[in-house]
Amino acid sequence: MSDTELIQQLSQKHQQLKSEIRKVIIGQDKVIDSLLLSIFSGGHCLLVGVPGLAKTLMINTLAKTTGLNFSRIQFTPDLMPSDIIGSEILDKNRDFQFMRGPVFANIILADEINRTPPKTQAALLEAMQEKSVTVSGNTYPLPRPFFVLATQNPIEQEGTYPLPEAQLDRFMLNIKLDYPSFEEEMAIVKSTTVEQNSHINAVLSSTEIMDFQNVISKLPVPDNVFRHAVSVVSHTRVGTPYASPIAQKYLTWGAGPRASQYLIIGAKTHAALNGKFSPDIEDVDAVTPEVLRHRIVKNYYAEAENITTDMIINEIVKEQ
Repeated sequence: MSDTELIQQLSQKHQQLKSEIRKVIIGQDKVIDSLLLSIFSGGHCLLVGVPGLAKTLMINTLAKTTGLNFSRIQFTPDLMPSDIIGSEILDKNRDFQFMRGPVFANIILADEINRTPPKTQAALLEAMQEKSVTVSGNTYPLPRPFFVLATQNPIEQEGTYPLPEAQLDRFMLNIKLDYPSFEEEMAIVKSTTVEQNSHINAVLSSTEIMDFQNVISKLPVPDNVFRHAVSVVSHTRVGTPYASPIAQKYLTWGAGPRASQYLIIGAKTHAALNGKFSPDIEDVDAVTPEVLRHRIVKNYYAEAENITTDMIINEIVKEQ
């Protein structure tokens, strides 16, 4: 199959995936779009939302529609690295045997990642970066594709270990999960308080996902799109000649080069999911808030004036 045919097929599969997911998940279309974009980009997501918004159900349903293995890890203060990656045990022949942990799945839901100490967080983050784990000098590759969705609760901060900015940078997207609308909540309550018989069909396979990831990576990008992505990121960098006035006023520091890389990767995927064969500036702008949201740090003035990161990002995009 040619690259052109693969892009056309991806656009069709994207619509089929969303149709299957909507059998179970009501509303949250933007969140579902962002999750699918992240999977086809080969990136990881940080999902921020209050409890009870169906994060686990959403990811489990996504795994079923993509034909991928799903694993949920509940992060707690007493969770150890070996509880995630696995450990070696003595078998009946007195030989060491590696018992794989829950990280050996295609889709990992790291629930409330900020509830566990940095040492355990680092074990997952290393797996995200290297796509493998090392135990007692032996390296074990993780399944492909490999996708981590980490959740954080924005309202409970007692007893938490927030991820450092350098580790947050490993997540491609920061997705905000909001409350459903009144009408959506009515539909949710009506559908979930009776017997449910929704059957989810697998639309994709792991091989197809990797084929789509490969063809997306080959999409050509015009120079003006590269310039736009790098310009947006440069305008967040306080103390540099490129810094935007709003960044100088409200930010402590801005985003690094990885943000520019993810803007281009995300723009390519956004274009492909919409049936286009090359990204444009609108594709970059579509992914900019979720790529930059966790990569810029506000200062005291922004906090005092209730200026959000999204407000700063939107203003920077308007300046381009």
